[in-house]
Amino acid sequence: MENSRKSWQEKVRLKQEAQTQALIATVANNQNSELDLSIPDIDDISILVSRIASGELTAEAVTRTYIHNLTEILFGEALARAHELDEHWGKHGRVVGPLHSIPITFKDQFNIKRRDTTLGYVGRAFAPAAEDAVFVGMLRNLGAVVLAKANLPQSIMWCETENPLWGLTSNPMCKEYTPGGSTGGEAALLNLHGSMIGWGTDIGGSIRIPAHMMGLYGLKPSSSRLPYYGVPVSTEGQEHVPSSVGPLARNLHSLTIVMKELIQTKPDEVFQEFRSKPLIIGLLTDDGVIRPHPPISRVLLSLVEKLRAAGHEIIEWNADLHAECVQVMDEFYTADGGEDIRRDMLAGGEPFIPHVEALVNRGQPISVYDYWQLNRRKIALQQAYLEKWNKIRSPKAGKPADVVLMPPMPHAAVPHRSCRWVGYTKIWNVLDYSALVIPAGKICSLDGSVIWDHTPRNVTDEWNARVWTQNKDKMIELGLPVGVQIAGRKLEEEKVLAVGAVIDELLSGNTHAELNP
Repeated sequence: MENSRKSWQEKVRLKQEAQTQALIATVANNQNSELDLSIPDIDDISILVSRIASGELTAEAVTRTYIHNLTEILFGEALARAHELDEHWGKHGRVVGPLHSIPITFKDQFNIKRRDTTLGYVGRAFAPAAEDAVFVGMLRNLGAVVLAKANLPQSIMWCETENPLWGLTSNPMCKEYTPGGSTGGEAALLNLHGSMIGWGTDIGGSIRIPAHMMGLYGLKPSSSRLPYYGVPVSTEGQEHVPSSVGPLARNLHSLTIVMKELIQTKPDEVFQEFRSKPLIIGLLTDDGVIRPHPPISRVLLSLVEKLRAAGHEIIEWNADLHAECVQVMDEFYTADGGEDIRRDMLAGGEPFIPHVEALVNRGQPISVYDYWQLNRRKIALQQAYLEKWNKIRSPKAGKPADVVLMPPMPHAAVPHRSCRWVGYTKIWNVLDYSALVIPAGKICSLDGSVIWDHTPRNVTDEWNARVWTQNKDKMIELGLPVGVQIAGRKLEEEKVLAVGAVIDELLSGNTHAELNP
């Protein structure tokens, strides 16, 4: 046991030392460069690419400025790629693609050639990938510059970001608070303007939860919309609830541009359709399991009033089937009795993070027959929810909802290791529907005076109430971001982005903004 402990600790030391040396070398090479520190404040991809296309900025200047804000280890390759892009522009007078020199980062789950993909496991350190993930190659071909990979939780299977290899990722607004997870490293990096587009995965809310907590835009497409090959994941090989690749950004237009270029669709027509007609929006304020904190409800209902005032119709949605879907999802998570995660843990000899240990010990493995029955339950629930969606109709137009509007979480960012309930996001993974989170407000002093003394529905609801009552003063002081979640049906990414643009326009008060990508 002693040798095992030393083994994983030595791997951690060597991995972190390699990162430090790479950082030192890059900083030394950057010292004589004049940096335009306003570049990372450009949130819109189209603006940055246009300035590069005109010759006002170079790819190398952009890359060096972003490196100034980072603490990862792909900097040498990033600068080499930026130099290639500048040579191309100098020779041809045009950019190589719509993402020319756009700085991007990846959750440490995407294979990048000659780099480790750890998933937060010590045992996966010093095992570099032979090739880029297919998706990484697509972005490189569009001109993007890969700067770094960002932290994630051990096994990726939680809504916070901590592992023995890289440690605990903190919320940039307050080190005692989490940025969410499992794409929490990307969310923190984007909040600090260390990247322009962050790429993550979502199997239960892992893109949407950090987007909500960090005041970002985050999209979970349906699982088949973007390629997953070359993106390892815990419980790899299961297809019962596939994980989805998706982007996070500080700007919705940027997020829309990258999706448009990757899936080669023409969302302009969809955007025009949903900007030119009243929307029918199903409203779900509470999933019936965990009651949202006062600021979550206030921000959501304030948006609803803006939507109504703009002529959109709000119809009541209900939480029927939500608890059942979440229950099936939880049973899927532990169908192997935790064997997949346990094998990775044993390979590295590292200690369990407490929430991972609880996950692998939650249940015994089930038989193939029982697994088949679980899949039958999932399929039946998916069909039942489709029928529910078609049945809930506008009393005015007689049509079903365009989208469902609801909270992403029952709370905003919380102190480390305080997350427990992700049912508000997990529902859309079970159904494999498209879902977008956008920032909609912040916690403020109004929330502190709300009387919130309801009888707890269950142990987790009691915990959630305690998180608010014990921390609300600090949350108000921090002015933590609050997002809203917009869900469409399967493969309706264009629709949720279009409706997101309408809502984002209302929230900004800019009724004449150009929303088409």
